[in-house]
Amino acid sequence: MRQFYLITTAHLEDKLWFMEEEDFVVGMNHVALQAASQPEVRIMAFILMSNHVHFVLNGSKDEVEEFINAFKSRYSLYLFRKHGARAHLRYNDLDIREIQIQESEALERAIAYVQMNCVAAGICAHPSQYEWGTGNSFFQATGRLGRRLVTLSGRARRRLVHSGLAKKLPIDWLVSEAGYVLPESYTAVKEVEQLFRSPSRMNFFLHASSKARKRLEVEDDRIPAFKDQLILQALPDLFQGLFRTRCFQDLSPLDQAEALRQIRYRFSANIHQAARVCGLTYAEAARLIDTV
Repeated sequence: MRQFYLITTAHLEDKLWFMEEEDFVVGMNHVALQAASQPEVRIMAFILMSNHVHFVLNGSKDEVEEFINAFKSRYSLYLFRKHGARAHLRYNDLDIREIQIQESEALERAIAYVQMNCVAAGICAHPSQYEWGTGNSFFQATGRLGRRLVTLSGRARRRLVHSGLAKKLPIDWLVSEAGYVLPESYTAVKEVEQLFRSPSRMNFFLHASSKARKRLEVEDDRIPAFKDQLILQALPDLFQGLFRTRCFQDLSPLDQAEALRQIRYRFSANIHQAARVCGLTYAEAARLIDTV
């Protein structure tokens, strides 16, 4: 039986799904490839965050499980080949929750919850400013510009999705200047717009979502000012200048505690973000900071 589902992966505490911008591009293209491989599953909304992902999908329970597991498996293989990250997504828990559409406005709330993750994380002020997902796919005055896949060679398409399955991508889908298939090509945009009826009504749900409230109620008053990927790129030079080594794991516990404090001070990072970029759990980072 076809239903709507909210799919959430567990937040990785000490690892990242996406370590640099290219990883996000690959992730976006893997979503597109899975959408082409399983056209029976409709994507209503999704977002790729540094250490987890969210989807709202329509299909049977088996279909949406197959969708997210295939996406995880394909992207995990890419992570291993590029970064040597061994299967850390294989055991990344999934929460697949049926959306009770008989409840008033449940689907609108679920979509708003997904879209607002980037705002709750302090990355941007509105989902339309976040590139990695469907945040800028709805209620566009004019469509985003892109290059149709038909203009790319077969080899270029394979490079795009890092897979020989690129032939499954419809040739009329659009590719952005950044090199990923635009979500509007495969997302149920018209259906979502009909659901919300107007941009103002969608904005009402965005600002009323639990993620919006979390942004206001965050315990640590340091709201992240930099993306994880930008901090990761800066850390080797920071550690070299402070400790004469480029690797956090080479530091003594005392220096690790100082490194965490420097990250929080220099990048306005909260402790969760500082822990993530250093490959620590929140508990390990808190313990290090508290020991000195």
